[in-house]
Amino acid sequence: MTSFDHIEVRGARQNNLAGVDLDIPKHELVLFTGVSGSGKSSLAFGTIAAESRRLINETYSAFAQGFMPTVARPEVDVLRGLTAAITVDQEQMGGDIRSTVGTATDADALLRILFSRLGEPHIGPPSAFSPNVPTVRASGAITVERGDRKREHVTFSRTGGMCPTCEGRGEVRDLDPDQVVDRSKSLNEGAVLAPLWNAGDAGELGLVDPDTKVEDYTDQEWDDLWSKPATKLEREDGSGTTYEGLSVRIHRTWLGERTPKQKAIVEFLDRAVTDQPCPDCGGTRLSEAARSVQLHGRGIADCSAMEVSELRDWLAEVDDAAVGPVVGNLADLLGSLVDIGLGYLSLDRVASTLSGGEAQRVKMVRHLGSPLSDVTYVFDEPTAGLHPHDVRSMVDLLGSLRDKGNTVLVVEHDPQVIVHADHVVDLGPGAGTSGGTVTYQGGVDGLRSSDTVTGRHLDRRTTLKNDVRTATDHLTIANANLHNLDDVTVDLPLGVVCVVTGVAGSGKTSLVHGCMPERDDVIVVDQSSIRGSRRSNAATYTGVLDTIRAAFARANDVSASLFSANSDGACPACKGLGVVHTDLGMLGEVSATCELCRGRRFTDDVLEHRYHGKDIAEVYDLPVDEALAFFDEAGLPSATETLQRLADVGLGYLSLGQPLNTLSGGERQRLKLAVHMAGEPSTYVLDEPTSGLHLADVEHLLGLLDRLVDDGNSVIVIEHHQAVMAHGDWIVDLGPGAGSDGGRVVFEGTPADLVADASTLTGEELADWVG
Repeated sequence: MTSFDHIEVRGARQNNLAGVDLDIPKHELVLFTGVSGSGKSSLAFGTIAAESRRLINETYSAFAQGFMPTVARPEVDVLRGLTAAITVDQEQMGGDIRSTVGTATDADALLRILFSRLGEPHIGPPSAFSPNVPTVRASGAITVERGDRKREHVTFSRTGGMCPTCEGRGEVRDLDPDQVVDRSKSLNEGAVLAPLWNAGDAGELGLVDPDTKVEDYTDQEWDDLWSKPATKLEREDGSGTTYEGLSVRIHRTWLGERTPKQKAIVEFLDRAVTDQPCPDCGGTRLSEAARSVQLHGRGIADCSAMEVSELRDWLAEVDDAAVGPVVGNLADLLGSLVDIGLGYLSLDRVASTLSGGEAQRVKMVRHLGSPLSDVTYVFDEPTAGLHPHDVRSMVDLLGSLRDKGNTVLVVEHDPQVIVHADHVVDLGPGAGTSGGTVTYQGGVDGLRSSDTVTGRHLDRRTTLKNDVRTATDHLTIANANLHNLDDVTVDLPLGVVCVVTGVAGSGKTSLVHGCMPERDDVIVVDQSSIRGSRRSNAATYTGVLDTIRAAFARANDVSASLFSANSDGACPACKGLGVVHTDLGMLGEVSATCELCRGRRFTDDVLEHRYHGKDIAEVYDLPVDEALAFFDEAGLPSATETLQRLADVGLGYLSLGQPLNTLSGGERQRLKLAVHMAGEPSTYVLDEPTSGLHLADVEHLLGLLDRLVDDGNSVIVIEHHQAVMAHGDWIVDLGPGAGSDGGRVVFEGTPADLVADASTLTGEELADWVG
């Protein structure tokens, strides 16, 4: 094997990798498998992809590098045979409401060209249909620097498609008056609820009586208090001032370009600010002129709101040689979205509302038609969020990338994908410090016969329950019509494990998250980000760090604040982060291990204090499983209870000090679940909890779901994994298809009944799974 036909890795030590040496064949579909936390992502993303990106960035000038993300060199001795790497991960796309599926895939750009060329009436170039381009008009005199320096009168205009009211956002921000003003009080009694706010001006200026309850104001007094525009008024002492109504002033000071940072203000705005569809453009983001243009009976806003599969059918009606290449490219793009299982999306779908799996597949579409070859593509669980029926299409797409002469590296747990690999690299044998080594590499047949965790579970299937639980009560959702739901009424059983399933886009999330009645005992545990800075970690989020700090303080007869990386004991150089972030201007931000504390976060004086032989920095570095054994031996039950819940949800490999912003969506969900498990019996709503879980870890999850129900809880889980369906007590299957083809309950009953019926896509896949 020459260096041209494989990627040579020697001495990889990134994160928990234990000096990994291996040769990865090029131009093949290579699967990285292993239990959660075994080092798969550290090898594929943190080592191979990161070094490729770093080397490419170094070919640019220092000026150009200033606009690129700074990537540190991974911990590895030798990497040879690298090619340009393109990573396609599950990170959410875009935080701005203007970022949509259409902008992310460039479909919007092609659609704008179509309407600018063929639409009637003709209003201008493609920019005339862009919600991000405002219409600009200007005129004036200019001096031309030539000969007699003649002054000329010129005009300039640019036709854009931006709605002037909402500035292309599709919605306007407004305030809920009842969250800003308590109408049952007077101003002197504290009627204004906005923090850090002096509401006395309205009373001092004689606009209202400060002792009158707001609910007793006349219409004029309320308008003065709430919406009076900036007006110069005179106080009783003769001094002048500019007065603004509450709404006007809050919009100017807190809802402008600069977002306030104070916690009290941020929490207030979260309660008080509402986003409503723009009254002028109806949420389309477009100007009146752009909305007026028609093509084959449709406006561009209509096309953007259509499901991709429907838009593809409409596009077939456009037959004009002048735009033939544009139509062909757009049709290929829309076809790729359909083939990848996203035909139910619309182009105007805001990118930040996509799930991790949907976001990854949208990114993948950009590469399917790429003419590039000999590229290394790195994917992170591309089947996340996919129904088993759609996994085959994903495998075909991965294979098509390989067949174009590319190397395709995939971190994956799904056996339907693993069995189609050309080469498998299995890491383990365990997670965290128990992993990080290559336990097997080779073909799929060899993996089956190996004695690795993955090999033993590859062909293992969960059997149907002989006895299912009986519901103790029901939670009724009546006449649900959100998004694509078609007047759905369904009873979700309580006191059991209820699995809500169906193909991607069938309406599962809309039904459970969007239409479930609000109840105090319902706890939604999803994969959304956890608020917190880069100082937040698993120990701080779960609260176990408070217990640990108190134990250190008692053992050493000192203050507990010494053992907080955010307080007295923090290293003065890095402020308790363990790393120093240096802004080099054009060269970007560089992170380096703190030289003073050597990455340990605390001062040397603090590290002299020990608890059962370990200092606080060593405890921060302990994986949950090791910390559980350590504090159990130390006799600290208040810590072991929390740590046991973390282990129960499959996070035994996480170190206590691992920052929250490094966790995957599945890890965040399981961390939240561990925190909520300490409360009273409740109804837990879980959204694809198997995301990121190895086949062996799924078995532990099933045991956890059983324990939750046996302890008096109810579990409602949105899931595609066949093992979870087979293990459930009751199944609600939505479909039969996605988007407009879904939104209906196609089956309700036990898993055994679903297998026997086998009339839905889910039933067929589950029957095949259990054999």
